[in-house]
Amino acid sequence: MDAYADLVAADDVLLFVNAAITSTGQHEFHGDADEQRLSLDFLHRYMLGNYRDLYAGVLALDINDHNAVLVIRRLLETAGEATTDQRRREGRLIASRLATLPPQRVYGLFDALRRAGVNNRRCRAIMRDWLSARPDLTFDAVKYRGGLKRAVRHAHLAPVDEELGAFLFAPGTRKRYATPLLEAWRRAHHEQAALYELPYTVAEGFAARHGIPRKVFLERIAPRLTRLEALRLQGSAHRLGATGVRKDLAGMPLTRLASYVLSLPVEDRLRRRDELTRALRSAADRVAGPHRGSWGEVTAVLDDSFSAFGSVHKRRRPLAVALACHHLLAALAGRYTGLWTSGRTDALLARPYGPTPLGRRILDALDTAPLRLVIVSDGWDNAPPGLAAEVLRVWRARLDPGRRTSIVHLNPVYDAADFDVRRLSPSVPTAGIRDAEDLPALVELAQFAKGRTGPTELTAYLAARAARMLDGHDQERTR
Repeated sequence: MDAYADLVAADDVLLFVNAAITSTGQHEFHGDADEQRLSLDFLHRYMLGNYRDLYAGVLALDINDHNAVLVIRRLLETAGEATTDQRRREGRLIASRLATLPPQRVYGLFDALRRAGVNNRRCRAIMRDWLSARPDLTFDAVKYRGGLKRAVRHAHLAPVDEELGAFLFAPGTRKRYATPLLEAWRRAHHEQAALYELPYTVAEGFAARHGIPRKVFLERIAPRLTRLEALRLQGSAHRLGATGVRKDLAGMPLTRLASYVLSLPVEDRLRRRDELTRALRSAADRVAGPHRGSWGEVTAVLDDSFSAFGSVHKRRRPLAVALACHHLLAALAGRYTGLWTSGRTDALLARPYGPTPLGRRILDALDTAPLRLVIVSDGWDNAPPGLAAEVLRVWRARLDPGRRTSIVHLNPVYDAADFDVRRLSPSVPTAGIRDAEDLPALVELAQFAKGRTGPTELTAYLAARAARMLDGHDQERTR
């Protein structure tokens, strides 16, 4: 009975991890937002109620920011149900994960805790430590003023200095600030030139207040844009005729870069082919690192069917993950073959179109005799339906019982109805994927769905990932 319970626990954890990697509670191509949120809420409640230690340990995995925030919030809301040792371990995991989250996510979490009335000593200590570790609290005060103000008040903290306290709680009482950024904010209320000394998101509001034309604003704020802000604004800046917004693509994260490439019109992709291809390959090489070229013969089946469009909230996200995986697998492989479901051979011109003939493409892929076959798809095999599952079943049972070819299915879309990502075949492990950068770790995690390793190994894997995350956080704090 204990062995059976352990197997159920391992299966539950893997199911939850897939959901926590792929779902953000938003509309998907095959499911609406309400279904997503209800399904995700059930999984969080189930995991917290039945496997609290494993639920906390998932913070060390590559789950998305939305679910990391939900895990942290639920752990803090139910701290009274944990033992002293559990609270201590959870506190370290929470602190480590908060350090990796975007600040707007963390301030949003603090607001949620405030609304829920969570204000125990442990919660206040976590908020205090995160705020004290911020590299520039003055910048936060300007960019996230409301969030920082509410967090300081909720955690009963004293502002780091009198001037910052005045800015947060009584900004109109100061005729002048000694801190340049705070003074720029004060001047921006009546002086247009001052707003260009502020972060983009803050300056944007002042520009609208002063009635500054969008083109003029974008041209003058360009030097203060972060790389990601510039990437997001390039399209609108180009339409307005604003120059100077375009940034060098070098150093961009691989999946974000793939999303940007797919957002460009086909003519722009063709015109900038060398630049875009070079940037994608460079980003993939950075992710591959020392493992570049070490995976042997790799073939990928990549889904560019119509459902790869995603949704209005995740526009072309599944296709962007497939494009990014295409370049990363090419970097990891000694010999690489990439097969798109549409039959296209030019990855740079990928677009969501047509049905999903996964079965046929898997047959083509197996003909290349790879050591690894990676399938990146939402799993909706429909041309003809069910062919992929039958191909994989026959391959495993009759043609490759010794498992010479390692096969893994990576799915970027959460299926709310099944509380999991959609699977192609029971004989092939499936893992959820959100960013191509997580591909090597997800292929490693997928081994636990193959039946070759048991729940003990899965628990040890989670513990090892948690230890690495905690060690990295401790080393960062001591610098």
